[in-house]
Amino acid sequence: MTTDPKGIRQWVEERGGRPACVKGTEGRGETCLLRIDYPGRGDDSKLKPIPWDKFFKVMDEQELAFLYQDKTKQGRVSRFSKIVSRERQSDDSHGRRAR
Repeated sequence: MTTDPKGIRQWVEERGGRPACVKGTEGRGETCLLRIDYPGRGDDSKLKPIPWDKFFKVMDEQELAFLYQDKTKQGRVSRFSKIVSRERQSDDSHGRRAR
């Protein structure tokens, strides 16, 4: 789990992903329901691409963290990730992967 923008961006882009909002969830200001979109995989019609700066601004405003898996049990590159509350992240791991 991490909140490090450089690490998150690198992980997502290495896997062909991009930041997105779920259409129709935009609230006041910059807020929306964040997702990672992998174009051509799954139903992209409900996702709206957004710039990285907006993605990280929403993460900060909503106190979210990025939970991810580097490799599958078989040792392959994983695309599994989830955007979760920072409450799940221990206080001493801010900005780094939790151990």
